[in-house]
Amino acid sequence: MSTPQKLCDDPAQLPPDYPAWKLANPLSATVPISLVKRFLVGADQEVVERLAERSGISRALLHEPGARVTQEQFSTLYRLLANELDDEMPGIFSRPFRSGTLKYLCLSLLDAPRLEVSMHRFSQFLHLILDDFKVECERDAALGRVTLVPTKSGYMTNALGCELLLKCAHGVASWLIGQKIPLLAIEFSFPKPLYVGDYPYLFPGPVRFDAEHTCMSFEATYMDMPIRRHKADLQDFLARAPEDWIFVTFAEQMMCHRVRHYIAGCLPEVVTIEATAQALNHSVRTLCRRLTDEGTTFQAIKNELRRDIAIQRLTRTDDTIAAIADDIGFDDSTAFHRAFRSWTGSTPQAYRKVQ
Repeated sequence: MSTPQKLCDDPAQLPPDYPAWKLANPLSATVPISLVKRFLVGADQEVVERLAERSGISRALLHEPGARVTQEQFSTLYRLLANELDDEMPGIFSRPFRSGTLKYLCLSLLDAPRLEVSMHRFSQFLHLILDDFKVECERDAALGRVTLVPTKSGYMTNALGCELLLKCAHGVASWLIGQKIPLLAIEFSFPKPLYVGDYPYLFPGPVRFDAEHTCMSFEATYMDMPIRRHKADLQDFLARAPEDWIFVTFAEQMMCHRVRHYIAGCLPEVVTIEATAQALNHSVRTLCRRLTDEGTTFQAIKNELRRDIAIQRLTRTDDTIAAIADDIGFDDSTAFHRAFRSWTGSTPQAYRKVQ
């Protein structure tokens, strides 16, 4: 077996034969079209198609249930929709988050002495502008928690709203202290959704559904950490929104991420679970158990990685389909076409038409 090439973003550190396509962050997961359509559910069809095409998403893919888009396309669509609606949580809550809400929220947090104070201000700020539910930030000796509490009317926002607000709270808190906060648990009061397989790329920790409350928890010691950001840092954070706080980075290293990283480094060779377990210093049984705990399997990770790399190459490059198929471990284009259709419901050419 060949030694996997280390994935790296710095061209100066790369060997001369390093594949150029791996520079485009092949570890980045794609986003299901169902998530895209949930954002667009309140918009008229003309707006949907116009903004989707400006984001690089073809009209045909909007109507294909198994379609996927890149994180870049999703984030572009998010920003376009937010501008169109003057709502930074576009159409999600009963009252819009007007343009500038995230900026002034963050400005109100920067001069706090520690994260606990900032998160209390976070909840108070949202209380002023959000009618759907309250955000409670609290701690005890062991845990810090962010909980979404229904209003007296009993109304709770939809699943997308719950996901986005917890993601925002986690992203802002991590940005304030200058490091990602590992989550010990994420709980949702709604049932497990159909797209649950994508949760490892949205939430860096164990997720439970049908819970009593919607909340996330982390070690309480993070609440005592000082705020390390300044006003000068805010512009870059806002410019990268929502990418900086929606998607899990692979530095967060759940087991599924480590497996994905190893497989990507081995491509075009398609590795076995035995080789992967050995490389990660686990038995096959332990690796399978860890992946099961995270809601996935080795085969699912391998398929998702190859699917995501293919989609990124099809939408971002002029590489031939045959070259893409070869680079992700397919012996011939026919097998790649068959696998791609099973992954997305569409042909590779449907994604190439986005350009």
